[in-house]
Amino acid sequence: MSISPFFKVLTCAAALQLAAGAAIAEDKSPWLVRLRLIDVAPDESSTVSIGGAVTADSKIMPELDISYFWTDHFATELILATTKHSMGATGTALGDLDLGHVWVLPPTFLAQYHFNPGGQVRPYVGAGLNYTFFYNNNPGDVASIKYSNGFGYALQAGVDVGLDDHWAINADVKKLFLNTDASINGGAVTADVDLDPWVFGLGLAYRF
Repeated sequence: MSISPFFKVLTCAAALQLAAGAAIAEDKSPWLVRLRLIDVAPDESSTVSIGGAVTADSKIMPELDISYFWTDHFATELILATTKHSMGATGTALGDLDLGHVWVLPPTFLAQYHFNPGGQVRPYVGAGLNYTFFYNNNPGDVASIKYSNGFGYALQAGVDVGLDDHWAINADVKKLFLNTDASINGGAVTADVDLDPWVFGLGLAYRF
């Protein structure tokens, strides 16, 4: 599957954000960055050709995101994080299988609404799209395994609690809808897997 449409979308979004920067007052930068520690907890379901279910473990990793405020209330955000997950299959016709591990990279672009932009406590909600890459996988007990990349959806809710004019503490939760088709041993075994992780984050935000 070609991934070029996703990068075209991101490139256009970034160009629009840079162009709009000239319209923002100099004393209030539209740019905000957050650095969080996140817990990525898959909420997986699957259909496996030899029965059973695919499992994926939770993982804690850092996450970086970059936001641009088009108005006081409306912002767009690009989220970047990658996590390594141990994979397995339970209850199959071949018993329980160790499917090794795989790195998952789901860059996510969100549109957000901020409810109280001028206050100390600033809640927000968001919704958007992600494109998920699977890479550097280790097949574990099987000879080979391949995961398909693809688009998905994302929902978000969070809050910034201001510390001063620039810094804030951030708490955030996201629900990502991620699907992949797994092909094991050259297609001898197949699985349709919904990972659909919850992503719980806590960190710091900085408004330039």
